[in-house]
Amino acid sequence: MKYALVTGGSRGIGRAICVKLASQGYHVLINYVSNQAKAEETLALTKEAGTEGEIIKFDVANTEEVQTAIENWQNANKDAYIDVLVNNAGVTADSLLPMMEPDAWAKVINTSLNGFFNVTRIVVKKMIRKKHGRIINMASVSGLIGLPGQCNYSAAKGAIIAATKALSKEVGVKNITVNAVAPGFIKTDMTSELNEEELKKSISLGRFGEPEEVAELVAFLASDGAAYITGETISITGGLKG
Repeated sequence: MKYALVTGGSRGIGRAICVKLASQGYHVLINYVSNQAKAEETLALTKEAGTEGEIIKFDVANTEEVQTAIENWQNANKDAYIDVLVNNAGVTADSLLPMMEPDAWAKVINTSLNGFFNVTRIVVKKMIRKKHGRIINMASVSGLIGLPGQCNYSAAKGAIIAATKALSKEVGVKNITVNAVAPGFIKTDMTSELNEEELKKSISLGRFGEPEEVAELVAFLASDGAAYITGETISITGGLKG
């Protein structure tokens, strides 16, 4: 049995990734922090896709919660290990920097960046012992080009991209690949309040992407077919202009 952990897996892109990996034969650990009902919905969808899964509750920004939850799971599954880690959990708190409250900065950094650290440092240890693993970090086009009103989010996702490159060099010798995916405008709760009609004009394909399209890329990076790809950041933007 192959195991995959998807943080922030209860909805949106995370949910689509959970379902796709389940269809590829992975037993998916669906992480959530507060909305158990949504996590249960995702679990039902993974079962429909063909593989049993489970939900695992912890706040990626809470170092102790992360360590306790993952170690408890590992202790209950002595012969298993998480072969694929998708660091998907993230939040936005948009504001122009002069008006941004310190809490808005800290919230985004703690979830998107510190969450990556908290989860990865635990999970990668057993990957190293097993000499195999796939780590896929959800970045954003915001971390590549910067977007106004998102200094906090751009900073977090830009740091994720840099950390992806560094970690890939640390663990490549152990047959572990580390890559980042940088979505553009994808139809999720996070983009529901954006002016889609106006923003579509800046996209070559003339539409927002679907979560399932991002999940396809993540599933490829998790597969044996992507064994020689590491340290890369792959954009999936529909040809975002500028």
